[in-house]
Amino acid sequence: MPAPLTLVQTSPDLPSDADVVVIGGGIIGAFTAYYLARRGMKVALIEKGRIGAEQSSRNWGWCRQQNRDARELPMATKSLDLWEQFAAQTGEQTGFTRCGLLYLSNDEKELAGWARWGEFARTANVQTCMLSAQQAAERGKATGKQWKGGVFSPTDGIADPSRAAPAVARAIMALGSTVHQGCAVRGIETEGGRLSAVVTEKGTIRTRVAVLAAGAWASSFCRQYGIRFPQATIRQTVLSVSRPHQELPSALHTANASMTRRFDGTYTLAISGRGRVDPTAQLLRFAPQFLPMFQRRWRNLAPGGLDGVQAGHESLKRWRLDRPTPMEKMRILDPKADARAVDLTYKRAVELIPSLKDSSVTAAWAGYVDSTPDGVPGIGEMSSLPGLVIAAGFSGHGFGIGPGAGHLIADIVSGAHPIVDPLPYHPDRFRKSAWSKVADF
Repeated sequence: MPAPLTLVQTSPDLPSDADVVVIGGGIIGAFTAYYLARRGMKVALIEKGRIGAEQSSRNWGWCRQQNRDARELPMATKSLDLWEQFAAQTGEQTGFTRCGLLYLSNDEKELAGWARWGEFARTANVQTCMLSAQQAAERGKATGKQWKGGVFSPTDGIADPSRAAPAVARAIMALGSTVHQGCAVRGIETEGGRLSAVVTEKGTIRTRVAVLAAGAWASSFCRQYGIRFPQATIRQTVLSVSRPHQELPSALHTANASMTRRFDGTYTLAISGRGRVDPTAQLLRFAPQFLPMFQRRWRNLAPGGLDGVQAGHESLKRWRLDRPTPMEKMRILDPKADARAVDLTYKRAVELIPSLKDSSVTAAWAGYVDSTPDGVPGIGEMSSLPGLVIAAGFSGHGFGIGPGAGHLIADIVSGAHPIVDPLPYHPDRFRKSAWSKVADF
């Protein structure tokens, strides 16, 4: 079933031209369009389905610095400030709050890893607090268990995935730019080797710049233009339960289960990293680059089925601009929740927080997490096709760093001084080695 999502009314008429066209109405595309519109640029945000309807509404809602890859940490830190600034600038409610994130563990190796990350975090002026057994038991008193230790990251927080992208879309329109739902982008046109227009099912928009923030669809789109962007999707299941009677942590992670409070007081439950990998032609194509990641995560990943093939987002087929594309056949990626994962997640969550047994499962949904071989997004203009900026492969981290990523992409497009160093994110890094190195943290 679809994840909870706020409906937003968008612009009815497609513009004939724009300074920038943003392809994809998830959190990355929305914040990119927002920051461009704030700079006075004429922007058209194009979404084949509904704003925020794919992974941007299907995630946990965590906005964290804790345990970030060293390359992503600067963007995560900037994003926390930008989440707050967005609310002040627009009056829109995304549900963002710096509630702090709590991690608990009885695994000495895991605790040692968190401690090493904490030492690194101090060099980046990031506040994180290692917890003793007594402190962990106090902060985790809702579990009724003893813990060897944990971490509390007081400046991190959460936002509400059901509200965030729609709120940004409204802010874009308030700035005079346009947002279009139910309008698939079929492809692009070029002149003199440079992007000159974006072709949609409802018409063509003349532009010199397009940002491809298409999530799970990005690699297939790139292939149409001879661009090799390695991407694999992992199908993950999440469920929600009714509002608990007991006061619980706003955001809690353990190896067995994790939970997040939603804006309405209900809770999202999940098992971190657990998911299914659907065998597709695209997955086989990029398998050598993803093998190291799959080897590290084999305990949490299971073989999937034909869901990915049927969805069409990992097809190797070529599309035509004058005919319907796979995006028009599959407006919203809405895979069926894994029933076994739902049962296991709820069972583990009740074992973790006994009072949850009085809460009922109200919904369950699944989503496709678009991943890169090194778990860090690809952001940058493609030298082989000037005017096309890729912003995809956020590997399950995109929601929390959405504002920072959108700001950086707007900086790249507008020529402004970048909010963070863009070089570590450029997709060209995937051309250097099939065995991409992963940061220690």
